Amino acid sequence: MSLGEVLWDLFPDGEQFGGAPANFACHAAILGGDVSMVSAVGDDPHGRSAIDILQSHGVDVRLIQVVPDSTTGTVGIELDGKGKPTFTIHEGSAWDRLTWSEELGSKITQVHAVYFGTLGQRSEASQITIRRALAAAATVPRVLDINLRSPFFDAALIRESIELTSILKLSDDELRSVCNACGIGANGSSEELLKRLLTEQNLDLVIMTRGADGAVLVTPDGILEQPGIPTTVVDTVGAGDSFTAAFLIGLLQGVSNSRNLQNACTIAARVCAHSGAV
Repeated sequence: MSLGEVLWDLFPDGEQFGGAPANFACHAAILGGDVSMVSAVGDDPHGRSAIDILQSHGVDVRLIQVVPDSTTGTVGIELDGKGKPTFTIHEGSAWDRLTWSEELGSKITQVHAVYFGTLGQRSEASQITIRRALAAAATVPRVLDINLRSPFFDAALIRESIELTSILKLSDDELRSVCNACGIGANGSSEELLKRLLTEQNLDLVIMTRGADGAVLVTPDGILEQPGIPTTVVDTVGAGDSFTAAFLIGLLQGVSNSRNLQNACTIAARVCAHSGAV
């Protein structure tokens, strides 16, 4: 199950379907997962198109709420010379108004894993709903994909989200902010900080993506590093979401950590080779 924002990325050359949880859901379904998307959209063309796209990739959309007096979320995106995005996330979107339902309460008890992020919790209403779902799914893997989009996070949000998760995924750009929020400080090598996050936050796994340099997986048994997979980058939007989807699917299937990390990096490299997140 994927919890959080469904939106549209407004690129300089056109708009693309997006939102980290929605991207994750699509990639997980493409890779064979039985995925439900929990979000909210407006009763507008963007909302209807988003639902159609999710369905076309095999995602169960029955838990997506339609909010008649709100609009489907949008994000302005600018790309630098290396395809790295800068985001302007518009406020007052439908996904900020996600509410609890009996259907969600019933479904959450049947899932094998849950994915969520920090951005989807920027409003009180959605935060309450997402955290209630996580509490109900406390016995299965809960993947937190740190998604630090200013100004929609603070140290408390980071800490509280980590307390609700068992698997933490973050990028190298986010490591120092996360460590500071958790009271670990930012001194030390990346490997040392990741190990401290694992042990001090009582996590099962910590995964850090490093862009073109691959990824690092920290487990109670040690550290695995995977070099980057060469590719021709068009843009990097959605690469991290596809990485997380591939890794979680592999984890649930019992794939070894080293092979799983390599497969996830390979999937992410393929996403970088074309425009858009899915």
